[in-house]
Amino acid sequence: MAFNSLYFRILCVSLVLSFLTSISIADNNHEAVPPETICYSTLDPSYCKSVLANQNGSIYDYCRISVRKSLSQSRKFLNNMYSYLQHPSSYSQPTIRALEDCQFLAELNFEYLSTTRGTVDKASDVLPTSQASDVHTLLSAVLTNQQTCLDGLQTSASDSRVKNDLSSQLSENAKLDSVSLYLFTKAWDSENKTSTSWQHQNERLPLKMPNKVRAIYDSARGQGKKLLQTMDDNESVLVSDIVVVSKDGSGNFITINDAIAAAPNNTAATDGYFIIFIAEGVYQEYVSIAKSKKFLMLIGDGINRTIITGDHNVVDGFTTFNSATFGKHL
Repeated sequence: MAFNSLYFRILCVSLVLSFLTSISIADNNHEAVPPETICYSTLDPSYCKSVLANQNGSIYDYCRISVRKSLSQSRKFLNNMYSYLQHPSSYSQPTIRALEDCQFLAELNFEYLSTTRGTVDKASDVLPTSQASDVHTLLSAVLTNQQTCLDGLQTSASDSRVKNDLSSQLSENAKLDSVSLYLFTKAWDSENKTSTSWQHQNERLPLKMPNKVRAIYDSARGQGKKLLQTMDDNESVLVSDIVVVSKDGSGNFITINDAIAAAPNNTAATDGYFIIFIAEGVYQEYVSIAKSKKFLMLIGDGINRTIITGDHNVVDGFTTFNSATFGKHL
């Protein structure tokens, strides 16, 4: 099928090349420019121009138009998923499981695109770095969720009509959403590339935490394995609390999921991150982080030391989405 992971690899290359293109969109991003100039460096310029046909505006205007269309298409796809699952007896169990996964992912995408539209509609010509990064992450997640849905349909669904219909819709939605991501990157995200608070220096994380939390962290890491470094307050990441997961019972929890369940719900960035340090060991569990668990930071004991594993696979009847050992719902 034409729509597969190669499409997303090409998309990534296209986004990188767009920054290297010598063509100038305009000296001022608020100046009106024709769609063909805006679309020159996209993965599919012809498709991009069709999205922006009969429009005349700035890069910001074009991004808002594309995001609105992405949201509209997302709503249509979600409604289609609801329609399919109104009569589940018409399909095989593998098809139903794949459709349920797609419905869940479609609900997430609708939420992500709604948030994105709210941000770009209100945005001025500059977005704070953290906000631009959040929107970029949401738009990227939309594309990832579509690919996950497609993978599940291709490997699990046995009804060819369902697969062909939904695959066609996903292909069109992905093309539109890639245009939205490109336009957002050109309008807002590119202005924030030179500044980030997540710079890793000397392979140490810039964490700022109370002395009590620091002591627990350093003790868990062990002598000589500290990841902390002293940084200016404006450059460091605030940490509110820490718990330790250890299979031998020496920590606060013996499973990762129990530690995640204990994390506070719906915290704000100003509260700081809740760290879950996972000591050396093999953890056979399926980690799922709910949307209410915000600003979590999971840190392991090192490569090949902290291992999360599982045995769910498509052959045994699990969908692609439900075979992952680690999942986070944004």
